[in-house]
Amino acid sequence: MAEKDLGYRRVQCTGRGSYIISLPKEWVEDIGLKRGSEIAFNIQPDSTLKLVPRIIMEKEGRDDTSKPKEYFINIDPKEPPQSTLRMIRALYAIGADIIRVHFKNTQDATKNKNEIKNQARDHFLGSEIIDETQDEITFQILIKHSEFPIEKAVRRMAIVALAANRDAIAALKDRSTTLFDSVIIAHNDVNRLGLYIVRQLKHGIERNLYRELGFRTPKEFLLYRIAVNDIESIAQNAMDIINNLGALQKLIDDETLFIKDPIDEEIYNQLVFFSSQAHQLYNDSIKALFKRDYKDAEKLISKREALVPLENELIMLMSSKKLDPNIAAVLRLIFESSRRIMDYSRNMAELTLNRTVEELCSTLTSK
Repeated sequence: MAEKDLGYRRVQCTGRGSYIISLPKEWVEDIGLKRGSEIAFNIQPDSTLKLVPRIIMEKEGRDDTSKPKEYFINIDPKEPPQSTLRMIRALYAIGADIIRVHFKNTQDATKNKNEIKNQARDHFLGSEIIDETQDEITFQILIKHSEFPIEKAVRRMAIVALAANRDAIAALKDRSTTLFDSVIIAHNDVNRLGLYIVRQLKHGIERNLYRELGFRTPKEFLLYRIAVNDIESIAQNAMDIINNLGALQKLIDDETLFIKDPIDEEIYNQLVFFSSQAHQLYNDSIKALFKRDYKDAEKLISKREALVPLENELIMLMSSKKLDPNIAAVLRLIFESSRRIMDYSRNMAELTLNRTVEELCSTLTSK
């Protein structure tokens, strides 16, 4: 059908504060719309609105909004479960709604099935087993964006990752299983939230739903992807500290290694203070990101630079002490972890500048 000008329509406001606009009668009748017919509203990159009646999408075979994306994996139980989990992870990230895992050999499937089920529950947010037979498991992803928005998920990721870092530092003095387990659980939670956010971002990119996700421009998809990477790195650094402490404690328990001197209190207290400054900086950078506050983000970059002398003092302090090499290695790992958190804070602040600079400059008038 050739393009046709149907004139202008005036936007009206109902008593409940909703905005409405009438559809051209000629267009409605030509398409065959009736009372109760559905129309899809798609915001375009230039902020124009595209209206697509469901009846047209059905005719063209484009109406897949209500159809779940279903995938089938056919695996050999002799293959390692991690290989299958990586495939499930990839399918989860690209937006699969239903994943059917079929085992070729039912006799050897039991062990792999249990491991895959447990790992899927622990690593894929919203994943539930909806069906299971002797040779097949069916997962369905039930959580939707409206139930857990991206911004809320990023906030939760940051809280959990920083808590893992605090517990890892505390484990240097108190090597209790409670602290070790806490870091491991937090690490898994951060990775699970990160994968969920990647899934939601991909869904939004494919359907141009940046406004529905709370973004003002499509460019913000990249910003949140970078944020997720940084937060996952914070949790991974905490996990590295715990792994090193665990290996150290095993050597001590096996009497392979003897540590004469306890943890130096001065260094430990300085590390704790340095870490607290890093955490505060990161929390402030997250707040600036969500507030879209250009000025606060700019101040945070200056604050990061102001913490360099404190960083140098701690380096000099650790260098001046005669420490057991094994303890010194863990102390350096903790120091580097906190320093990276400060650098991630700067990254986040710079992302906020990039996110808001156009809005700020467009409101300024030249003289």
